[in-house]
Amino acid sequence: MSSEAKEKKGIGFFERYLTVWVAICIIMGLAIGQWLPAVPETLAKFEYAQVSIPVAILIWLMIYPMMAQIDFTSIVNAGKKPKGLVITLVVNWLIKPFTMFFLSWIFFKVIFSPFISGDLATEYIAGAVLLGAAPCTAMVFVWSYLTRGDASYTLIQVSVNDLILIFAYGPIVMFLLRINNVIVPYETVILSVVLFIVIPLVAGYLSRVVLIKNKGKEWFEQVYLKRAGKFTMVGLLLTLIIIFSFQGDVILSNPFHIGLIAIPLIIQTFLIFVIAYFWARRWRLQHNVAAPAAMIGTSNFFELAVAVSIALFGLNSGATLVTVVGVLVEVPLMLYLVKIANNTRHWFPEPKVAK
Repeated sequence: MSSEAKEKKGIGFFERYLTVWVAICIIMGLAIGQWLPAVPETLAKFEYAQVSIPVAILIWLMIYPMMAQIDFTSIVNAGKKPKGLVITLVVNWLIKPFTMFFLSWIFFKVIFSPFISGDLATEYIAGAVLLGAAPCTAMVFVWSYLTRGDASYTLIQVSVNDLILIFAYGPIVMFLLRINNVIVPYETVILSVVLFIVIPLVAGYLSRVVLIKNKGKEWFEQVYLKRAGKFTMVGLLLTLIIIFSFQGDVILSNPFHIGLIAIPLIIQTFLIFVIAYFWARRWRLQHNVAAPAAMIGTSNFFELAVAVSIALFGLNSGATLVTVVGVLVEVPLMLYLVKIANNTRHWFPEPKVAK
């Protein structure tokens, strides 16, 4: 099977053209904000503790199917190939959040300072921090498949990262935001973590256990997850329409900012991939472990970043705009990196064939 054929098989229709759908949702959201302002004005009334209730519901629809995929019983096998896990964890938690902060600060505060006000630059950096601190949870299974990755080991990597996410995401975000002179109440960060990580994770775990017990693992994976997965794209696209209905005036007054925001995000994506991928090559990992290890750190849990940004800064903030631009640029970039990984398979040792 050719690489192009594998790509078509491995990634669904909506996922494959996600950038197109995001662009359409941007246009729809802008149109609603300009010509039907009553819609965002009405939605803005439904808030609790700075959290938009309609958006929160949509985000749960996005995140829950991803959490239901995670099999935490696989973690018992984590020690069998420790090098790949070490690369993933070090890159995701000790390198990636800080390189994202540094790049966004350099570009938004220094290089782009003639085009971006100081206050707006601070908001943009905050959004970049929320992206950089959230390693990929769901789409990485697609990237792993497209690079012929070890599916079981990818599951281990994602499961371990999700456990760390519960405890590390909030402190890392708060630390970097404080450096950026953004003081966020600790209670608000905890509420965001509980709402958009803990609750979907617990719901996903419980439904996985109960449904597998009653229906069987094959039904759960082949029927339930596929049905539930459809809600992820619907929730994401509807959320983007709402966000851009609020963001309309900001974007239309200066669309040039979208391009400026994309630049450090693109550089960060390539930088993290290079660090993880060449580290794996240095350690002589097999390609089916090296490629997914690089993809997990390179890709972002942008659904979580969007959710937390809305909770912390609001729908019409610069921080939320950055997380949405992250959605816009990620899929085409990741598909390009998949091609790079497949074309450099010969850099890595051949898998050992069992005798």
